[in-house]
Amino acid sequence: MVPGPIKLRQSGLLMTGLLILLNSCSFSQSVEKDLVTGLSSRGDGLSCEEVYLSDGEKVIKRNTFIYGETIYMNFAGIDGFERVGESAFPEMYIVVLNDQGDTALFIYDTYEGYKDGISDSPLVLNARVTFADPIHTSEDYTLQVSIRDRRGEGSFRASLKLDVVPNEKIKVDGESLTAREIYLFSQQKKHTIIDGTVSFNEDIYLLFEGLEGFAVEEGMVHLGLSMVLTDAGGNIILDEKDLFGESVLNFEDVQNQVAPNFILSGSEVANPVNCVVRIWDKRSSAWISASTVLDFR
Repeated sequence: MVPGPIKLRQSGLLMTGLLILLNSCSFSQSVEKDLVTGLSSRGDGLSCEEVYLSDGEKVIKRNTFIYGETIYMNFAGIDGFERVGESAFPEMYIVVLNDQGDTALFIYDTYEGYKDGISDSPLVLNARVTFADPIHTSEDYTLQVSIRDRRGEGSFRASLKLDVVPNEKIKVDGESLTAREIYLFSQQKKHTIIDGTVSFNEDIYLLFEGLEGFAVEEGMVHLGLSMVLTDAGGNIILDEKDLFGESVLNFEDVQNQVAPNFILSGSEVANPVNCVVRIWDKRSSAWISASTVLDFR
């Protein structure tokens, strides 16, 4: 049986299919592309009802992501595996390439630990990737996910061209001091905060990575760090003048990451809350600050 002609779905999904039967053996290939995100997939022996992006809960229809954001590439109803009993034995490899074609990130076989296979039917596989170091903003990338059958010859591949950008909700100012990346992170939820929505009693970090421009003395630096939280009524919730105090810091540690954090206890506050973190060099006039608005719920 030969599939029908090319179909253009209302969702913006373009699919083509080819099925050739020869000498009682089957050779199946399919190509699919989402015209909204540019997500494309190709099956060779394996097929998939739907390939889509999500944040773990909601479907994502974009190919621009905020630094530190975690997404999932989902393969729903993937079929064609040589099953042992009821179990399928998939392999999955995740690769992120930069615009020069170099490998920025490689995740080896995320399903390696499933020694007894997966008996789910229909089968759903998920590729999880976080766009953080060694991935960086202001660069173009291609995310590639490869699925193979451990017990057969089938394979399935998906590819997405994407951009990684800074969080526009974080405003940065400064003189001479720079940071490669600045982002908000929730310790409890283990993910980057991209929309400014946070919870009470949540350990929140405003992270600075790749700091440059301070005076280095025998591998050490002398920095100051202040943090101020102010509610919508102008009331000061927190005012830390210098969290580093008299500490002398290792240059490499500071360059790797500076991670001031806070926890706001209680159940009520006048939203939104403005958070400002300022870092300065005590041996020069160099400084940098980052400010963002938070909504406690």
